Amino acid sequence: MKKSSAIHAVLKLKLFAVLVLLLIFTNASAQRVEHYNSPLYSPKTYDPNDNVTSNGLPPTLKNVGIEQKLNEQLPLDAVFKNEDGREVKLSEYFGKRRPVILALVYFECPMLCNEVLNGMTGSLKSLSLDAGKDFDVVAISFDATENDKPELAKNKRDSYLKRYGRNGAETGWHFLTGTQPEIDRVTKAAGFNYVWDEESKQFAHASAIMILTPEGRMSRYLYGIDYAPKDVKFALMESAENKIGNPAEQLLLYCFHYDPATGKYGLAVLRVMRMAGVVTLVGLGAMIFVFWKRNKSKKELDGEAVDDARTTDQ
Repeated sequence: MKKSSAIHAVLKLKLFAVLVLLLIFTNASAQRVEHYNSPLYSPKTYDPNDNVTSNGLPPTLKNVGIEQKLNEQLPLDAVFKNEDGREVKLSEYFGKRRPVILALVYFECPMLCNEVLNGMTGSLKSLSLDAGKDFDVVAISFDATENDKPELAKNKRDSYLKRYGRNGAETGWHFLTGTQPEIDRVTKAAGFNYVWDEESKQFAHASAIMILTPEGRMSRYLYGIDYAPKDVKFALMESAENKIGNPAEQLLLYCFHYDPATGKYGLAVLRVMRMAGVVTLVGLGAMIFVFWKRNKSKKELDGEAVDDARTTDQ
């Protein structure tokens, strides 16, 4: 019976390891594969002298894109207006031991900026982490003309707080407007390049959200308008230096790595193989230990039986 129980225990351990690996692979394969080969999202600086036909971009978009500046410090002394029209420094939203999601948009944008905010909010709603407790959200308008329209920021904030729908979130969502010099300081630090298109009377810009450390350093860039909850959670956990997220999520994060070129997290096969090897070794070690204990107990029982037999014969 003891031998059978030991074998069953080891088999259960191995089965658990297999299930964990299957969960990891399934989670990875279930994520929609998206390729951001557009120059708008490439982590590079564009030369305005480049031939436009080389990348297929119209002239307006030649200087538009995102240049990743990982570990760059955001100017926390930059002054903006919050949704109540009060002047604030960015430093008010940092230094709270939690990461910050930065969205560079403008509030009267007819299409793309709303998609960015909608995608971000939809992703955050599916997370177990809470805005205002585990992270903050800061949306900054890069349209300086909106600095004289505080009602825009207030209306946007109220709308997305309602969409997010969690109690206490109002302490973690902030919509800001500012003057052109202050906007330029932030967009330059973030590597966010945009231009005004006179023909369409709109700003041409890329779509992304950035994750910053609690100290205000650029940590992760997530591109597009559809942000996988897995990518957002991992980015927040890493930016917080693994101070948020439960142990199971921390273990799952070990199996994925961030790819700056795509702004996504991919399965780290080598790490998974290492973890599988460790689980196998632990299982074998447990099996050897159980068998050793069983044999030791059997020898002790046999020895006691021999002693009892000798005593009876005497």
